[in-house]
Amino acid sequence: MRRHLGAAGLALVLLGALVSACTPDPGHLTLRVLASPELADVAPLLEKLEDDTGVELQMTYEATADLAGQQPPAAGKASYDLAWLASDRSFLLRVQDSGGRLTRPESTAIMRSPVVVGLTAHAAAELRKGAPGGRISWADLADAAADGTVRFGMADPRRSDTGRAALVGVATAAAGTGSALREQDVSCDRLRGFRSGQTLTADGSRALLDTYVKHQDAADALIAHESELLALNAGGQLKAPLEIVHPDDGMVLSDFPLLLLDPARRTAYGKVVDWLLSADTQRELMQRTFRRPVDQDVTPLKQLRTPVGNALSFPDRLSIVEQLVDDYGDPEHPTGDQVVFLLDFSTSMRGDRIADLRAAFAGLSGADRTSTGKFARFYRGERLTVVRFGGRVLEERTVTVRGDDDLAALDRLVAGGGFDDATAVWSALDRGYRIAADAVRAAPERPVAIVLMTDGENNAGLTYGEFLRRHAQLGPAADAVPTFPVQFGEADAKALRKAATATGGRMVDAGLSSLSDAFKEIRGCH
Repeated sequence: MRRHLGAAGLALVLLGALVSACTPDPGHLTLRVLASPELADVAPLLEKLEDDTGVELQMTYEATADLAGQQPPAAGKASYDLAWLASDRSFLLRVQDSGGRLTRPESTAIMRSPVVVGLTAHAAAELRKGAPGGRISWADLADAAADGTVRFGMADPRRSDTGRAALVGVATAAAGTGSALREQDVSCDRLRGFRSGQTLTADGSRALLDTYVKHQDAADALIAHESELLALNAGGQLKAPLEIVHPDDGMVLSDFPLLLLDPARRTAYGKVVDWLLSADTQRELMQRTFRRPVDQDVTPLKQLRTPVGNALSFPDRLSIVEQLVDDYGDPEHPTGDQVVFLLDFSTSMRGDRIADLRAAFAGLSGADRTSTGKFARFYRGERLTVVRFGGRVLEERTVTVRGDDDLAALDRLVAGGGFDDATAVWSALDRGYRIAADAVRAAPERPVAIVLMTDGENNAGLTYGEFLRRHAQLGPAADAVPTFPVQFGEADAKALRKAATATGGRMVDAGLSSLSDAFKEIRGCH
């Protein structure tokens, strides 16, 4: 009997121990966190966070730039308790644009890192040669991408905040305003030359860097967070470390905020934030991830003492970001637009006017070394047609830009040749549309546009009405092609504006600035 009671007592003790082991610790809490894939490098610290605070972070590394597709904080329960992003800029713009359907969550910056460029030693040396004072800018990178001397990798801005921040940085530099992008700054996207140099991409920057490690000969540059490039250099997987360049025309800064999506978890959120912002954790985050601490009392690593310099502002409207991303398109698909230039060589163009035209065209070929000139230039893979006209078509040539020889051939066409006494504007535009329609039919995926430059009124060839009738007969292929007339001198502004409106383009008045600026303005507007 005693032996039976002893066994029963032992069983009760073991059962009690088992129940105790299976009962959750009342001080322990698990929070579900939707995180940017870039933040996988903080995983080694999470166990210590749990030990110190009693809060476990259950990380899911699938966050997109604006948390698209995830249940955001609203009246109902969020899918996740917290979000930890590279940046909450795009998400907050989505909240702002929601008409009150979404609520702005509490957000705390945890660490910082600018989006910069990592260059091979050779690429850096070549870019520095042509950069004022040796200070490399986004404009220099865009110029080198356009002429084919630099190939780069960048995460897809449609999905990745890192890629989106890089795109905003480049577009802001291209706008040349020094302030946040406005609607008008992206209506004429000048990034096609820059994009023509992209040879590597991925959904996120972490995957991009993994791809680069396997294909180091596929790119001369990587655009990513400073922290990621420093970690890549320290990882021992590169043939040679990349030189990290902080573009002279400014950078977008990410602050890796932790967002409270479920207000019911505010107490636990506070514990996590306090732990992450403690000096010891800030120091360890910096040492592990190469991100800059937000705690100013933490001494930065030697590699992080380079001043951030001009921090570029993010756009304040979601529509601006969406337009910019849409214009950039799918990085997997090659660029290569076609532009048909119809250039007036009537006798009224002699003298200063033809000199201005030739200078403007040479500038697009690479002679213009200004920041805006580098973004607006012709680029490798672009297909260009030049038609010189007077009372009739005088000369015509089409090239696909592969190098300087192709651009030199077009420059010779513009620089040489004679003039004609008449001006057949609508006959020239009719010829341009026949070239353009054939191009659309041959390659429907290639955007095509026409640039018409004239300084006079139509006095020969087709009438405007006859041009419209012939244009309609060309069908959908012509409908897809806009015309951008450039008003110069005494050109008939009313007639040119009608042509622009009828074809889905717009008129540019060279008299408001210069012919060179007018040509820059319409680069990439199609």
